Order: sequence, then C-alpha cells, then structure tokens
Amino acid sequence: MVYNSLIMIDMNICFIGHRKIWGGDVRDRLKRVVEDEIRGGGELFTMGTHGDFDRMALGVCREMREKFKGIRIEVVLTSLKVLKKEIVFDDEYGKEFVVPYSDVETIMYDIEEEHFKRQIIVSNQKMIDRCDVLICFVEERKKPSGARLALMYAKKKGLKIINLFNDI
Repeated sequence: MVYNSLIMIDMNICFIGHRKIWGGDVRDRLKRVVEDEIRGGGELFTMGTHGDFDRMALGVCREMREKFKGIRIEVVLTSLKVLKKEIVFDDEYGKEFVVPYSDVETIMYDIEEEHFKRQIIVSNQKMIDRCDVLICFVEERKKPSGARLALMYAKKKGLKIINLFNDI
C-alpha cells in the first residue's frame, strides 16, 4: 500500500486479453508490470476465465501473492459452466463435487439477461468500471474482438492502460 500524505491508496487492477497469446515473452513482461503495480499500490487483481491471457494473469497473480502477502485476487465467472470444468472426485464417498478456484475470490455479475454472445463484453465492462488500471494484451487493429471493445471502453473511461501487445 502506498501512503500519500495521510491517505492510503489501494488500486484495483483488471486484466483483459485475447483468447490466444502470441509473441515473445508476454508472461515475463506481465510479471514485471504486475509487480510494478503492486509496488505502486495495487491490491485487488481481477480477471476472467476465458482465455490464455486470463489464465496467464491468474498464474502471475498467484505467484505474486506468495511474494506480496497483502494482494487479493478475484476471478470473474460469466457462467456456472466454467465451474463444471473443475470436477474433483471424492474417493471416500464415491461422489463428485466442484471446487471453484478455491484459493481466490470468485464473483459473478448480474448478466443473465444479456444475450450469451454479449455476456463476456458486459462482464468486461463491469470489471473495468471497478478498476483503476487495465493491464491488457490487445491488438487494437483486430476486428471483431471483445478484447478490443473492452480496451476502447477503458480508454473512454480514462483509465491507466498498460497494453503488453504494444511491446511485441
């Protein structure tokens, strides 16, 4: 946490990116950026569950949590189907049960009324509405792209944006 005079600054950081990652050392750069944001007051890190960049961000944040004990991690679920991917078998009773991201917080926004093709877009916008910094991997010329729409939304909101795609 950073102290500015007598005011404590806790920043919320969210991650948006393409489903597929390409090019160089994205994970190493992401790790450096996340550590810089933590040192600058970043406390809450929020990401989705729908692609390579989300998984990479979650892995980096878990790693950073070992080094910086005060950070929190949230995973945004857009559907309960995501949880079904993590089925664990209980050998003692022969029953199966679901273990949803047991080491992080999980949240779901009220997006059920949205068309299923818009749910990720709306969920991304809700994440951006709650954050101070967007760390992303977005090719701005790629159309159509939900990640690109989220980046444009963050720009309109005037957020600090760190786009790792620009470094490849």
